[in-house]
Amino acid sequence: MVSKLEILPADLHDPTHCQAIVSLLDHYAQGPMGGGEPLAAQVKQTVVAGLQAQPGCVVLLAYDGGKPIGMVVAFSSFSTFQAQPLLNVHDLAVHEDARGQGVGTALLEAIEVEARRRGCCKVTLEVRSDNEVALGLYRKLGFCSSYLGAEQMYFWSKPLS
Repeated sequence: MVSKLEILPADLHDPTHCQAIVSLLDHYAQGPMGGGEPLAAQVKQTVVAGLQAQPGCVVLLAYDGGKPIGMVVAFSSFSTFQAQPLLNVHDLAVHEDARGQGVGTALLEAIEVEARRRGCCKVTLEVRSDNEVALGLYRKLGFCSSYLGAEQMYFWSKPLS
């Protein structure tokens, strides 16, 4: 049970925050929605430096009594249709012991506050179609899958390695 939830911006130069990011990301990766495998050692060693190098990167950490229990990673982008900046949520991870207790809601609400502070026109994200828990959360918070009358949007990628 989450007793004292605190959301704060991650300091990507603070070793404690960096370890929390790696640990939460690895925990998420090992779960069913993250692929079921731990992060590669090289990823664990370089992910924070990669985040540091991204202009407009936002990482928020959720703590319960000093213990990291969740995080959200978002990146600045730009809506050409609205000619305004946006924030794209790339990762939302809540430790399994803290799920269903409002941590994801608090993290997404904090990202919305940050997006408004930056003058963004919207917050975007991608979600697996079989992630019913996340879909329910996103719907509850006002996210929708349609845009300009489209019934469904896909996020596709082309691996370059």
